[in-house]
Amino acid sequence: MIYLFATTLLWAFSFSLIGVYLAGQVDAWFSVLMRVALAMLIFLPFLKCRHVSKLLVIKLMGIGAIQLGVMYGFYYHSFLFLTVPEVLLFTVMTPLIVTLLNDALDQRFNPLFFIAAAVATLGAITIRYDGLSGDFVIGFFIVQGANLCFASGQVFYKRIMANEPHLSQHTVFGYFFIGAFLVSAVSFALFGDASKLPQTTLQWSILTYLGIVASGVGYFAWNKGATQVNVGTLAVMNNLLIPAGILVNVLIWNRDADIVRLSIGSGIILLALLINQKIFPNSRMK
Repeated sequence: MIYLFATTLLWAFSFSLIGVYLAGQVDAWFSVLMRVALAMLIFLPFLKCRHVSKLLVIKLMGIGAIQLGVMYGFYYHSFLFLTVPEVLLFTVMTPLIVTLLNDALDQRFNPLFFIAAAVATLGAITIRYDGLSGDFVIGFFIVQGANLCFASGQVFYKRIMANEPHLSQHTVFGYFFIGAFLVSAVSFALFGDASKLPQTTLQWSILTYLGIVASGVGYFAWNKGATQVNVGTLAVMNNLLIPAGILVNVLIWNRDADIVRLSIGSGIILLALLINQKIFPNSRMK
């Protein structure tokens, strides 16, 4: 679980960095392309080609294309319609998508994992429901597209790597980013606006950080962490990003927040994590 906690802290900065410095100023498709390209370059030197099946390569590229390439397309454009807190609010459905998708693939329903995810969702709503802007309907559906991509990528990666227990994940994770790069490159070529490239050193620096650290290190750590916990824990951890992201937004960018509500909601999310761990203390891969 340490990988998921560490990545949560890492990603907590991303929401505000995008919302404050990039959204509406830098072309969203270029931001996606640069992040994915930098992340891909980090893992290419470790890429293992021999003794890796073509089917596994295709699966990893497909997961990367969806979880990162398509997801980022939705995610970055959501900031054109929503504020940072609203984007955070609308991510609360991710845990439910994770559990329902995993159950659908197993052709069964696990009510205990669903309860843990639902409690985590309640905690996130407690934190972030604070009135919505006029564009919230469009923004809501855009974020749900991102949620579906992110959730499905986690579930499929977890299931695929469960069948590759002796494979060092860093030696094949480059395929994940290659898939994402192909999608983002085509998207920028078709929809990108070359007149809205970064204009300041700060914007270039933020994109470099987001590409190398948040995307490169972050997605590897998150997906590796997903293979080491059960689905209930993975679902709950998805919503721990919300209080972490809001806390960073408050402490660094001095945005107003209801500290009492933040504390209550965070406590509910942690309660969901505790419930899951008590019910399945030794379960990692379910």
